[in-house]
Amino acid sequence: MEYSKKIAQFLIESQSVKLRPEEPFTWASGWKSPIYCDNRKTLAFPAIREYIKNAFVDMINKKFPEPDVIAGVATGAIAQGALVADLLKKPFCYVRSAPKDHGMANLIEGNLEPGQKVVVIEDLISTGGSSIKAVEALRNAKADVLGMVAIFTYGFESASQNFKKAGINVYTLSDYDTLLEQAISWGYINPSHLNLLKEWRVAPDKWGNA
Repeated sequence: MEYSKKIAQFLIESQSVKLRPEEPFTWASGWKSPIYCDNRKTLAFPAIREYIKNAFVDMINKKFPEPDVIAGVATGAIAQGALVADLLKKPFCYVRSAPKDHGMANLIEGNLEPGQKVVVIEDLISTGGSSIKAVEALRNAKADVLGMVAIFTYGFESASQNFKKAGINVYTLSDYDTLLEQAISWGYINPSHLNLLKEWRVAPDKWGNA
């Protein structure tokens, strides 16, 4: 898509993405990683927020026209999903990571009717586990999930296989390869680190543990 490079630039510019190949981050999973991504930071910048919202709407219109409902995945995609739903003039709901522990014990917040066509908004795709879990919750509620759109993906092969097995069509506004390309062109990373960064994507669970 024509906005992939621009969004990669925005992620770097807003410090939503940080690349530290020589000083890796540690993810909650315990994986060592040269990259850390927090796309919620984009919400702090009106121009970036507007661009991402419009890019999402353009992608949905092209890939999944005429959805009945927009659903965000908690918590990172709640705001993004609400912005998109507002622009499309569609109802919005969001999917929790676990049922609420009081009241109605809802897993899906908002109004969702059986048979409604849903497009799911994600902020970030890594292994795909939480994204697939959200789609399964919507399907269990008898929704017709058309597919998912996300701001960014690391592009793990395991994630691609997981989505394929789950029968979920996924499209992203930008991706890891485009990000690296832009990071080098901006002088944000040293070109000598490129192989190291590419090696991480191939085996993220093993990278940095040697």
